[in-house]
Amino acid sequence: MLTLFFDGIAYGMLLFILAVGLSVTMGLMNFINLAHGAFAMVGGYITVVLMQRLEVPFLLCLPLAFAGAALLGAVLERTLYRPMYRKPHLDQVLFSIGLAFMAVAAVDYFMGSQQQIMQLPEWLRGRTELGDGENLVLGMGHYRLFIIAVCAVLTVALQYVLTRTRFGSRLRASVDDSRVAAGLGIPVNQVFALTFAVGSGLAGLGGALGAEVLGLDPTFPLKFMVYFLIVVAVGGTSSITGPLLAALLLGVADVAGKYYVPKLGAFIVYSLMLAILIWRPQGLFVRQGGKS
Repeated sequence: MLTLFFDGIAYGMLLFILAVGLSVTMGLMNFINLAHGAFAMVGGYITVVLMQRLEVPFLLCLPLAFAGAALLGAVLERTLYRPMYRKPHLDQVLFSIGLAFMAVAAVDYFMGSQQQIMQLPEWLRGRTELGDGENLVLGMGHYRLFIIAVCAVLTVALQYVLTRTRFGSRLRASVDDSRVAAGLGIPVNQVFALTFAVGSGLAGLGGALGAEVLGLDPTFPLKFMVYFLIVVAVGGTSSITGPLLAALLLGVADVAGKYYVPKLGAFIVYSLMLAILIWRPQGLFVRQGGKS
């Protein structure tokens, strides 16, 4: 039981890092970006290519995956996304889901449709067990423990940046009223561009970390699109606390459901989502004062 809970926590932390960028763009920036999973896929493929073909160490691949996805996000934000910010939400949905399908087709053409295999370093393989035999209490996979540690550090860093730094204050001001913020000298476009790039980079980092756990193939953005939306919808948009809690609930429910009732795993996840949204229609945490 504790092992399932541990695996669910690791899965939830991974989903949080994958979805937190969407939480920012969809919640704070009020833009529905259904192509968010494509940036995660880019990070995953960057990691696989660097490790398999260039023999780059895994730990070096992680910041490179972040940087590659962030750079792509910055370019696309400036050229494609920015003109869509003030468009109706339906236009944003059609635009971004079109990008997602284009990304799937492009990766399938250049990389092939087969599942990618990532060989982890020796020190990340294996498992540590507490207890033995019938008294086994907890089994911790080394890689899942690594994921939890990395995601915990990133969570604390993100919370600090958003609540304790000048950039976080500028972002909140830009979200609340972009015209007033611009009148006060805040470079709103630059703030949004950097925010979008960092969110895309975090998705790329999540894709790099999740390639071994979630699997990686060209359909990745479509397979996990609903999971990202659940994290944002259930968690709300007040801060990263809501999406974090939603991701942890989703991770534990998904792992436990697939273990105990494999045929009803998805049913349990969606039932939990519906129950929370009926109880809290605006999500677990709602940001006051932002634009709607």
